[in-house]
Amino acid sequence: MEEYHDHSLRGKVFRKLREDILAGVYKDHDELREITIGEELGVSRTPVREALRQLELEGLVTIIPNKGAYVTGISQKDVHDIYKIRSMLEGLCARWATENISDEQIEKLEEIVLLSEFHLRKKGEGKAAQVSELDGRFHKVLYEASDSRILEHVLSDFHKYVKMARTLSVGAKDRAEKSIEEHRGILDAIKQKDADRAEKLANRHIMNVMENLHIME
Repeated sequence: MEEYHDHSLRGKVFRKLREDILAGVYKDHDELREITIGEELGVSRTPVREALRQLELEGLVTIIPNKGAYVTGISQKDVHDIYKIRSMLEGLCARWATENISDEQIEKLEEIVLLSEFHLRKKGEGKAAQVSELDGRFHKVLYEASDSRILEHVLSDFHKYVKMARTLSVGAKDRAEKSIEEHRGILDAIKQKDADRAEKLANRHIMNVMENLHIME
């Protein structure tokens, strides 16, 4: 799941298509037509073709010779596998964050938790999206606080791959409340310099999300 760092036309096309596939704009088995995509994005077929090949390497697209490119997407098993792996890595991240986090990053996490609690109490449309966005910000700060470029990169990539499932899970009110409570627990453990507890709570937090997804199926 290597991030494709390319500022060329093919890189831009790749990132756009990847984002749309992960966001559910394209569904499983949808055909990705080079001409149509090229016209929509204002590029020739060449960067589109190259982007589709890169997406095939990531397992998001299947190219069938003489037929076309079709969305493979992320299966439910893929999501569960990612969460299981991610639970262990998030635990490691919390442990390293306990050892390396700055005062500024602690303040950011505090603010995110407080904002999450505030938005959860609000009524009306858009609340779920706000809570989900704050959930992503909480984990992003944790990844940065681990002081490991490699771990941050891997976890950020996993986060993108399960974006849709994560949004559905966090959007459920009961799960949102528990998720924010779990964030608070992880933050408190980090502030107390309790790396063992922070790791255990972070691991459990991700497993809880996965179990909630199973209930929602």
